[in-house]
Amino acid sequence: MDKIDTLDKKILSILSKNARIPFKDVAEACGVSRAAIHQRVQHLMENGAITGSGFDVNPKSLNYSTCTYVGLNLERGSMYKDVVKRLIGIPEIVECHFTTGPYTMLLKLYAKDNEQLMDLLNNQLQSIPGVVSTETLISLEQSIKREIPVPIDENE
Repeated sequence: MDKIDTLDKKILSILSKNARIPFKDVAEACGVSRAAIHQRVQHLMENGAITGSGFDVNPKSLNYSTCTYVGLNLERGSMYKDVVKRLIGIPEIVECHFTTGPYTMLLKLYAKDNEQLMDLLNNQLQSIPGVVSTETLISLEQSIKREIPVPIDENE
């Protein structure tokens, strides 16, 4: 990944707060042309500093009322990639991490109700070869959701 300069950081800071802001407004805030902003954003995307764009869909609007984190333990950590291939086929899983600590993997998933959650756990996750145990944590409320802060000071 290329070095990110102060202008890039300012652009990232603005876009992380509102990805739908018009480039003309970003250009005005940064004191440069719209073409410069467009070019910088393209470069940031190509170099992996910006990894996505789009809308966050509220799971509750689709009747997914239960947000759950599931810790998975595998027979061997080396089975991780094979297990991920199986997990990709379960659309309710929205995040998957290979972790240190008490779990080999940590998943975030959504279920419409406890019955669907039980099916996901018992019939889908626990039936994957290599999965030896699961631990389920249900999120009662998401209190914070934000992007990582972008320091604009060159000394940071």
